[in-house]
Amino acid sequence: MNARTTHESRRDRPQKSSTVVVRPFVRKKRLRGTIPSSNSKVTSLRHYVQEARWGFKLELLKTLVQRELESRYKGSVLGNLWPLLTQLSQLLIYTYVFSIVLKVRLELSGVPANNFVYGLWLFAGLLPWFAFTNGLSQAASAVVSQTNLVKKVVFPLSLLPLVPVCAAFVESTLGLMILVIFVAIFTQQFHTTLLLMPLFCLPQLLLTSGLGYFAAALTVFLRDIPQTLNVVLNLWFYLTPIVYPVSSIPEEIQGWIFWLNPLAALAEVYRDAIIVGQIQHWGEWAIAGVVASIVFLGGLWSYRKLRPGFADVL
Repeated sequence: MNARTTHESRRDRPQKSSTVVVRPFVRKKRLRGTIPSSNSKVTSLRHYVQEARWGFKLELLKTLVQRELESRYKGSVLGNLWPLLTQLSQLLIYTYVFSIVLKVRLELSGVPANNFVYGLWLFAGLLPWFAFTNGLSQAASAVVSQTNLVKKVVFPLSLLPLVPVCAAFVESTLGLMILVIFVAIFTQQFHTTLLLMPLFCLPQLLLTSGLGYFAAALTVFLRDIPQTLNVVLNLWFYLTPIVYPVSSIPEEIQGWIFWLNPLAALAEVYRDAIIVGQIQHWGEWAIAGVVASIVFLGGLWSYRKLRPGFADVL
């Protein structure tokens, strides 16, 4: 009974057609340029990831600099005015010693020679020096003061020395604004060369960052670097024509001064842009840019070489 039923059910099933449908072969044309290759996809993806990474680092650096400026003088009455007051106090001391006591005189075309002009001229040369020394001194301890970020958190360590460097540059802008106002009142004009100040600050930023990278990496392994750096900076200050004019240096070594000391060129172009109103030291600025670029690349290379050992020492 069961076998009969099974046989009938098999007979009632629809039979598959044995007809084979032959479709004509149509060759598809390959459109050039419409389908990107796998290499181009990988390259574009890598470029996108790199841009996103740099954007993240810039935003993080901006946040860290803002937090550094807010926390540095938190709770004080004058707040971020303290750096300006410190700079002005040093300016008054240097002006009194070198202009009134030692009677240092300037030879600036179109600008009268008096104590007030010397103060303005001195302040213009001190601005890049203040930003340089403050940023470098604090960058030397940037890694050892952030051991929690080095050990426990996945953090872009290359940003640590840049935070105090950028914070020092931001603080120096207030002194620059005050100086520009005094010069405008004294000369009764606004020099258009001030628009070139961001260009003149670029070698200064590269030089400070490069030495900051080098000092921060060495401080991890040798804790005497910050104290040694203070001694070196005190000697460096008087070897730089800031409180005295370049003309007081013997002519046969004036050219070497700008090669060996980029801050000498930066002080001169600051004075050209702010006080004189005419850039007379383009060549010296170019030399400073070359030297600062070499220092930056060397400092960054040494920082990356020593970075894998930070967590083991701290």
